[in-house]
Amino acid sequence: MAVVVDVMRAFTVAAWAFGQGAEKIVLAASLDEALALKARHPDWVTLKDGPPAPGFDAVNSPGLLRSIDLSGRTVVQKTTAGTVGALAVKDAPLVLCAGFVVAEATARLLRTRKADSVTFVVTGDDGQAEEDLACAQYIARRVIEPGADVAEFGRRAADSRAASDLAAGLRQGSHPDDVALCLEVDRFPFAMVAALEGSLMVLRQEPLEA
Repeated sequence: MAVVVDVMRAFTVAAWAFGQGAEKIVLAASLDEALALKARHPDWVTLKDGPPAPGFDAVNSPGLLRSIDLSGRTVVQKTTAGTVGALAVKDAPLVLCAGFVVAEATARLLRTRKADSVTFVVTGDDGQAEEDLACAQYIARRVIEPGADVAEFGRRAADSRAASDLAAGLRQGSHPDDVALCLEVDRFPFAMVAALEGSLMVLRQEPLEA
């Protein structure tokens, strides 16, 4: 089993897309693939890192995405790190995509599946991103210790280079609320499971069981 972590911002954005009503998210391998999917399915919503671009409907920002109604829509997402990480482990028996916003649901699904071997894939900064590492370690702790405190992990993420860059407005296609939204814990009551559907890697929400 693999848990692919991208806190700032791919899988925070994916969770917000589901929160805004999206039915599924197609993880594109390249910008060209995303544009080709859009050409074949004009009603699909495409989003990418960086500034707005022709052919793309949105950018990889939770602060900007939260104002878009995605009810029943299919989203195509291509990012620098998160989608790449998920596609790299597409053959794993279970692939979860995660950030702090779905931490408990992710940990609970791992407990439910009684996962005895889990690989955490830290995607940001070539696998060195402190915010992703902190989130991965927090989820791992929550699997064995459901009441684990997030404070230490949240502080590490808040002090990360990605958080500093976002807060300083150094990343294009961002919103001033992005850092706070990415650090929000358990905002959404679902995990996110990625699986091959035909030739596409598709992310769907898995509701948190009561």
